[in-house]
Amino acid sequence: MTNVEVIKGWKTSSLVWLILAVTAILLCYGFWGGIKDFIRIWSAREEYGYAYFIPFISAYLIWQRRDQLILETFKPSLLGISIVLIGGIFLLMGELGGTYTLVQYALVLTVIGLAYALLGWPAFKIVAGPLILLFFIVPLPPFLYNSLSGKLQLISSQLGVEVIRWFGISVYLEGNVIDLGDYKLQVVEACDGLRYLFPLVSLAFLAVYLYRVELWKRVVVFLSSIPITVLMNSFRIGVIGVLVDNWGKEHADGFLHYFEGWVIFMACLLILLLEMALLARLGGKKQRLRDVFGLEASKALPEGIDYNTRPVTPVHYAILASVAAIAVSTLYIQTQQDTLPERQAFSGFPMQIDNWRGDEDRLEDVYLKTLKLDDYLIGDYADSLGSEVNFYVAYYANQQAGSSIHSPRSCIPGGGWEIETVTEIELPGLQVNGKPLSVNRLIIKRGEIKQLVYYWFQQRGRVITNEWLAKWYLFFDGLTKHRTDGALVRLTTSIGVGEEWVDGDRRLADFAGKVVPHLADYIPN
Repeated sequence: MTNVEVIKGWKTSSLVWLILAVTAILLCYGFWGGIKDFIRIWSAREEYGYAYFIPFISAYLIWQRRDQLILETFKPSLLGISIVLIGGIFLLMGELGGTYTLVQYALVLTVIGLAYALLGWPAFKIVAGPLILLFFIVPLPPFLYNSLSGKLQLISSQLGVEVIRWFGISVYLEGNVIDLGDYKLQVVEACDGLRYLFPLVSLAFLAVYLYRVELWKRVVVFLSSIPITVLMNSFRIGVIGVLVDNWGKEHADGFLHYFEGWVIFMACLLILLLEMALLARLGGKKQRLRDVFGLEASKALPEGIDYNTRPVTPVHYAILASVAAIAVSTLYIQTQQDTLPERQAFSGFPMQIDNWRGDEDRLEDVYLKTLKLDDYLIGDYADSLGSEVNFYVAYYANQQAGSSIHSPRSCIPGGGWEIETVTEIELPGLQVNGKPLSVNRLIIKRGEIKQLVYYWFQQRGRVITNEWLAKWYLFFDGLTKHRTDGALVRLTTSIGVGEEWVDGDRRLADFAGKVVPHLADYIPN
């Protein structure tokens, strides 16, 4: 008689599918705020438009490996539950700390933890790549995005000018403004290269996942996507400068401008593929790209598989319980009433403070919808000598995710300003709640215009200069005091012709000394 090897396969029971369905519903409820913010940013920013497709790509790549998963013995793991609970803590911190970015990273981490808890390490390795790909759907934090955008604008401007000079054209660069004589081109945020960088880096990760070569070659391909994007975007800016110099400014706008963008992006992909083909032929084993790169088809399952139903384990119930706890914590945050201390409205703030007289201004509705603040004051104050300071205070009664203070380090670059230096200084002789007042000091420039900015976060009796520390205290005070109120205070002055930075420092320090004592009635301790 011939012995026939019996191959064991696995199928999932209806109870497990029910647990997973309820888990998915609870997960969506718990992270609904972050999911809505995902869609808002993906729709508003072209550089994140690719993110709509990544969850479907990840799901498809996992489905492609269904033949391996069917034959693999799952080993549900409590370590995965620990990852889920860590994701829940990050969700809580993100909600109370007022940042959806942390909520969104928590969502991806929680999904990975759920997969690990359900599959165990041997089976999780099969789907780890597609799950890690999900991190690329999370938008960068605003302050990091604006900082990166500003640096890329400058780098692209500098390299673009070098390209223009290759063609023998006289050109002058000031900041991110390319001066061609008859025309001036400003390398704005839309030309910083991020709308190429983010999708190309995501595609590079997907490519190296499908690239069956040595690890070092994969790492090289992935990391090279960054300089490829920067260099090609700079080349595009240079080409636009050449076209404008020869045929007019209309070549910097309209259909041709966007068409050039698509050409550059496709060129980046081609360079990436050529690099992969070259690396495949390096080393002892020379291979063709088509032999080491591509999507492997799911293999047909062998005949005569003996299917068994995967058992329901305590880990499955722990999965449901942990996600239910996350959903309940979200509900708790949403229903929790913050303690709102008494304060005076900024409508009553004095417009005459010692020798400084102010003219109150109003923010446009488009900015108010973005800032989502509860009360504010903005106005220009001038002293008897004509020195001027712009004074802005934004107050938030509640700073849960979606309605938190916007840091100047995030907003200033969005207005076209370049932040040259950031330092922390202490204003001598000035105290808030019995402690010396420390402020962030920013030197900012836009073309030939120079300004000096002081700002700090005044929240629940503390003066904070570090954005991340401010987020931590939001989380801590939200749990211990049921308070997330606070304010941003910002002073700005222009540095006139013939003035030095020290003149601006004296002006802001003098104004701060007069105005800070009045803030106690408007920003509660």
